[in-house]
This record gives sequence, C-alpha cells and structure tokens, in this order.
Amino acid sequence: MKLDHLRDVDQLKSFVQGAQVVAFVVASDKRERYQFIERVLKRFHYARLKRCEKGIVIQFLMKVSNYSRQQLTRLIQRYHQQGRLIPQQKTVNGFEQIYSAEDIRLLAQLDQRHDAPNGLRVKKLCERAYYEFNDSAYQRLAHISVAHIYNLRRSWCYKNHRCHYEKTKPQKAPHIGKRCVPDNQGQPGYIRIDTVHQGDLEGCKGVYHINAVDEITQFEVVASVEKISEAYLIPVLKVLLDAFPFNIINFHSDNGSEYVNKKVAELLKKLLIEFTKSRSRCSNDNALAEGKNAAIVRKTFGYAHIPQHFAKQLNEFNQSVLNPYINYHRPCLYPTLIVDEKGKQKKKYEYKNMMTPYEKLKSLDQAEQYLKQGITFERLDDIAKAMTDNEAADLLQRQRRLLFRTIHEDCLKSAG
Repeated sequence: MKLDHLRDVDQLKSFVQGAQVVAFVVASDKRERYQFIERVLKRFHYARLKRCEKGIVIQFLMKVSNYSRQQLTRLIQRYHQQGRLIPQQKTVNGFEQIYSAEDIRLLAQLDQRHDAPNGLRVKKLCERAYYEFNDSAYQRLAHISVAHIYNLRRSWCYKNHRCHYEKTKPQKAPHIGKRCVPDNQGQPGYIRIDTVHQGDLEGCKGVYHINAVDEITQFEVVASVEKISEAYLIPVLKVLLDAFPFNIINFHSDNGSEYVNKKVAELLKKLLIEFTKSRSRCSNDNALAEGKNAAIVRKTFGYAHIPQHFAKQLNEFNQSVLNPYINYHRPCLYPTLIVDEKGKQKKKYEYKNMMTPYEKLKSLDQAEQYLKQGITFERLDDIAKAMTDNEAADLLQRQRRLLFRTIHEDCLKSAG
C-alpha cells in the first residue's frame, strides 16, 4: 500500500476526513494486512498517543484494512501483548471423536422409540441396553454423560436421522379475521370486545369477564365465564350478542386466541357479522374496550380473586343489575370531532354531549332502523323508566354486597 507518506496523526485525520478520491489497494492476503497494521502501530507509536489520536488511527485502519472496529481492537490488544501480529491458524478437529455416526443414529432411534425422554432417562436406557440386554451396539453410549447427550442432539447427524423419522409437512394456518380498524360510518353495531381476568390465587384461576362495547353508542354488555375455552366461551358469546338491542355488524377484538379461532369465526359467519382484529403495534385499535375494562369491570368487581364456579351467579348479576345500570342509568361522554385548518383531527368532549348509551342510541338519525326485529323503543323506554338512576345504583350496591358476601363466605369455608 502506497501510504508511507503519512507520517503524523494530522495527516491521518486529513486522509480519513478528506473528500478527495484516494487510490489504494487493500491486500487480499491476511498476513499482508497484519503486517501493514503492525507497521502503522509502530510508525505512530500507538501506545503513547492520546485517546483522540488513537481514535483517528483506528479510523484510518478501518478505512484501509476493511476490518471492523471490534476486530482492530482485538488485533491492537494482541500486538501490545505479543509485540507483533501473526495470523493464528484455527485448529480443526482438535479433539478425538468418541461417538461415531452410528452411535448418534442409535441415539436418534432411541429418542424416537421413547418419545424423546430427558437425558437422565436416555442414559439409563443405554446402560440397560448394554448391561442387562447385552446389546453390544450400545457399548459406547452406555458410558455417555447426560450433558453430552444434549450435545449430540444438536449435531447435524442427529437432526438428519430425527428428520427421517419425524418430518411433518407444514400446514398454512387459516386466515381468521381481517386485521384493520372497522369504519362504523356513524351507525351502531360495531362492537369492541375484550377479556378481563379476575386474578389467580394459589395456582387456581379466577373467573373471566367478557366485555363488549358498541363504538358509537357505548352500549355495553358484560358477561362472565369459568374458562375461556371454546366449550365455555361460545354459549356466552351467543347470549352476549343477543343482549344488544340493535343489529351487530362488526365484531372487533385483539389478537387473543380466545377470539381468533375457528369456532368464533364460524359463529360470526353464521350470524353474518364481520370479524376484524387489531393491527400489530397499534395499541389504540381496541382502546374503547380497554378503557371500559377499568371504568366498569374493575370498578365493579375489583382485582381480587373470584373462584371460577361463581361464573353463573356473576352472570345473573350482570344481566339483571349491572348491564341495565350502565346502559340506561350511567351517563357517558361522547366526542365531537374537530378538524383544524391544517386538516388535523381532534376529539373534544363537551358536557352538553353527555348522555346515557340508550339516550345516545335514540338520538341517532332514524334510530328505529338499527333495532333488531321485535324490539321497539317503547319496550326499551319501559326498561329505562322502571327506576331512577339513584334507585338503579342502590340496587347495584345491594346486589354486589350480597354477591361478595357469598363469595367471601365460600372462600372462608374452603380455607377452613
């Protein structure tokens, strides 16, 4: 390399930062590169340079040698320790191989027969095969250590033999739900749904709450299930969807497997309901349901553990007390969309727009067209006016105290 005219750090800095085109050839031979790096370190007395000057030398070497900064740092450290740079030959097959390809094949067959047991069990099976059943093929494997069994399992030879026995054809997962934010077009029937878990206690799972909220009216239905498996969830979803007084057009959930599965997709398809799910890295897609989880479900049931066998009693409380209260007697704020001169949209919540979900439903233009067949506003008015807001709240408090008292007594009885 014709770079011998560079004699001080300032010249190196000009070379590194220079915009002019400089012609030089990077040596293809590793030994030549090491010799060049050694000459540069000696010429500039690298060990005596200041920290900033050492950085300039390293940048110069990176540009000329095409080595990374980490590699150059290692080479400079070796130069300080040994006084010179000599390429080190990598040792290949430095250890004698004890276990042959035939031993690895036997190990793969043994794992196949016994459904891949842990290392201790494999070692015992190899010892029994050789010592008790006199199978000479296991002579070397009978003395193998448990740790080395896992080493052999990571080898290509083992994987090839295991693939011979276990190879399966990959199946493409069915596409369930459309990943997008639904466009409600100002009409009810676009519900957001989420699951709230009522805590664990000593390894026992608590009850699960299913919370569904309409995007436009904030009409909300809460249901409770023992478990979120298909056997428990599907019947509750049917009841939950029937509880809304208007037709359901869209069902939007997060990406939880309790909703994104074939059974739920078949149910929604049968009811002619579009199924959408939240987009990745878009946490606000299901924000309405998340907010109602805190404002309704957690305020009503708290965070304490509730045993799963109380799901039926909780559902009775939800249907008879909680759902009527939050839909007919609990006012909500509704946003007004404001667009500024730059076209930026902003939501403003004004007191004049505060009303109950049922009042919001009635305020929609031609609201009767959204109601389910057989449901009228006269019938819904009777439910809304059956008691005052304070009477509905008092009923909610009384029934909740009775419910929690029953749960507390049951827990004390179980603990005793």
